[in-house]
Amino acid sequence: MPKKKAEQSKARSKKGASSARQLPSTDASEDTTVPEPGQPEDPQIADAQNPGPEATAGEPSDETFGFRRAASKVKDFPQKPGVYLMKDHAGRVIYVGKAKNLRSRASSYFLAAAQVDSRTADWVGEISDIDFIECESEVDALLAESRLIKDVQPKHNKEQKDDKSFPYLMITTREDFPRVELTRTPPSTGAKLYGPFASAGALRGAIQVLQRIFKFRTCSLDIVDGDPAWRWFRPCLLASINQCTAPCNQRISKEEYKADIRRLQTFLDGGKKRLIGQLKKDMQAASKELAFEKAARLRDEIQMLERLDERGELDTHVQPEVFYVDPKKGVNGLQKVLKLAKTPRVIEGVDIAHLGGNETVASLVQFIDGLPFKPGYRRYRIKEVSGVDDFRSIYEVISRRFRKLSDSQEAFPDLLLIDGGKGQLSSAMAAFRDQQIDPPAVLSLAKQEEEIFLPGESESIRLSRHAFALRLLQYVRDEAHRFAQHYHHILRSKSQLDR
Repeated sequence: MPKKKAEQSKARSKKGASSARQLPSTDASEDTTVPEPGQPEDPQIADAQNPGPEATAGEPSDETFGFRRAASKVKDFPQKPGVYLMKDHAGRVIYVGKAKNLRSRASSYFLAAAQVDSRTADWVGEISDIDFIECESEVDALLAESRLIKDVQPKHNKEQKDDKSFPYLMITTREDFPRVELTRTPPSTGAKLYGPFASAGALRGAIQVLQRIFKFRTCSLDIVDGDPAWRWFRPCLLASINQCTAPCNQRISKEEYKADIRRLQTFLDGGKKRLIGQLKKDMQAASKELAFEKAARLRDEIQMLERLDERGELDTHVQPEVFYVDPKKGVNGLQKVLKLAKTPRVIEGVDIAHLGGNETVASLVQFIDGLPFKPGYRRYRIKEVSGVDDFRSIYEVISRRFRKLSDSQEAFPDLLLIDGGKGQLSSAMAAFRDQQIDPPAVLSLAKQEEEIFLPGESESIRLSRHAFALRLLQYVRDEAHRFAQHYHHILRSKSQLDR
């Protein structure tokens, strides 16, 4: 019997050792980056991480080595907010996550618990590399995570792949009595926007607190100053409880109401310290008077107002899917304005970005029928230009892009948009001339005045700010810029860039 028990114990030990080998230990470290959808990967990296046949005894497989290397890399991650990107053996991003502490959160995927957790057990074994983007705050990390998931579409991120967006606080600007509201679909004009905000619930609560202080309206009434009909209008309950100044009943003048809105904007633009300080004094006074319910209410209001800081910036945290541009009207408008023989179904936009002052890349985005086509996105490392020189960089990327299309007999876009003015356009046309390639329709769009420049034309074209054609061109231009800037933190390897 003792001998039989010893054999059983020995068998259990072997089984446990075999199970333990499923979770590789940490060993090495190496920097790689995230290849974009549709872009080629560095074959050397792919070969090094490509899992071969099952490892022989005492010899780890390439896949196991990749896991161990990734586990080692997270030890050097900063203990700061950010997003982490899990990659498979081919360098493809398979999962994107956010973290308050990058090192702590990313390390958890390499613990034994991750092998049995129902949320991660099915895919942690695919991890062969990991990278991170450091962010200034948890809110920045949340917004960056959402943007990456929507752009890269990692296969193991089940949520946030749809078009659901983060909300904004909107103040209308073209009404006699501006409205304040939460929106996920702001108009392209006629509104002052704050956000995007990380939490819709927190934003709603903050708006309620702000309304008690600044007494603005949140209704959808079309109130016109001086219209006598409003004199007989019955205000809603908010006026009765002193949370709205009731412009619908002419209880406040247009000038006085807009003064309240300006005070609100001052608060939202960073002037909230004084108000929160006063609320804290009121809370302490209520507590001393044993008015605990009032003190608790003030405490909650202060917390909601402080959460207004949990928001991104309009330019930094762009949500392209929010600001809708009618694609059909846009392409039809371009055909008419540019006098093209046919509708420009395929549009490409090029932008130059300077990363860290010592590296220049060009981004190229592709739109089909007025909508982004992300498999057609490309980024090029500028090789032949030293320093900051947008003109020569444009010349290089246009030469490389269209030389490749011409040699492989691929179709050219119907319209090529260059970000910039006359100088950038001239550089692009010089590239076509020197390559002896007939160009497609080409234009440049200068941002400051939104002027359109065409080859051979001395005068620019200026369209209405509301023209569908201009709005589509702005969409293409801004998407090219966003595509270049959004990933600049992880441009550290040739595997991410087109040759």
